[in-house]
Amino acid sequence: MIVFGLVFVLSWSGNQFTPLLLLYKAEQHYSSLIVNAFLGIYVLGLAPGLLLTGALSDRYGRRPLMYVGVIAAIAASASLACGVFGPAPLYVGRFLAGIAVGVAMAVGNSWLKEVSQAPHDPTADFGSGARRASLAFTLGSGSGALVAGSIAQFTPFGQVAPFVVNICLAIPFLWLIRRVPETSLTGGVRGPLREQFRIPAASHKRFVRVVVIMAPWLFVAASVGYGYLPVLLATPTEGFGVAYATLLCVIMLGTSALIQPIAKRFDSASSARSLLLGFAIIVMGIVGAAFVNHTQSLGLGIVVAFVLGAGFGIGLLSSLLEVQRIATPKDLAGLTGLFYAIAYVGFLAPAVLAALTPPFTTEVLLVSLAVLAVAGCGLVLLSNRKHLPEPRPAQ
Repeated sequence: MIVFGLVFVLSWSGNQFTPLLLLYKAEQHYSSLIVNAFLGIYVLGLAPGLLLTGALSDRYGRRPLMYVGVIAAIAASASLACGVFGPAPLYVGRFLAGIAVGVAMAVGNSWLKEVSQAPHDPTADFGSGARRASLAFTLGSGSGALVAGSIAQFTPFGQVAPFVVNICLAIPFLWLIRRVPETSLTGGVRGPLREQFRIPAASHKRFVRVVVIMAPWLFVAASVGYGYLPVLLATPTEGFGVAYATLLCVIMLGTSALIQPIAKRFDSASSARSLLLGFAIIVMGIVGAAFVNHTQSLGLGIVVAFVLGAGFGIGLLSSLLEVQRIATPKDLAGLTGLFYAIAYVGFLAPAVLAALTPPFTTEVLLVSLAVLAVAGCGLVLLSNRKHLPEPRPAQ
């Protein structure tokens, strides 16, 4: 529960800023370029958080790196709360939030997997760690957006109060984290530290030909579902845009959390059928987004958020289970971090779509995006039952 809470709170710190973009644009009069820069600087913190801390925790242990994540989350929210004084604290805060989320995804998810098995939890099955990690991420991200968006829409304290809430949630974990047993005891990959950063399991054909192909589409779905749809519906939601954006975010991530039992039933160690199901649902959601733009229907936007949330939830859990079957105890966190680093590339989709509109129409771009997703799904289908990792004895 403590590790679940850690992933929850750190995920909260990363997504609480998302529904406030419209608020900063309206009240601080920031240009679209500056607002997009707030999103971009987040990735600069996220990348080392994912790629470095995971590998370091495989070598030196989960606990020291999780302390880094909690401190980064507290510092990020403190800096963001000072954003009323100008853009500089927002840049710093978003960078630190990226580090916090990177630690949560790479180190926290691995730690959660390891304490969700014997001897720490003898009753848990193989998929428990991945389900709990996926659930902690989606619930944390959704809760951060819900609280921040609600405060911003209905109170005058939207630029400060949401971040104070996150700080209050994060501080107790500086003490609680000491109560969790250290599980990374192998010392990682033998040899110099540079060998650890190479992540041996990253060259596994199953990872390259299945997981890597699926990964970016997970956050294409997320970014379209609660980032791009509110922009497409800016005209009909004028006056309550923050509330609508928050609603879509909560629906998408809430659906992702609730769909976990279905994803569990479809998962198979001998095929990628669950991952393919998530991929197919994401394609449907992207096509649905094109219809939303054409009709400007708020109701259809909500339906599409449900669909994209289902695809995201099934795809995320399935991908994490694939990663955990492929990785060894010596590079689990490193491979998990690499997976998320590739997945987060999908967040660039709205920026690319915006840059190409014009000369292309939004509907044409979204349909083209769906066609690319179908092609990716076809590639995964080709390796559906191939390159399966060797089963390992229970730990």
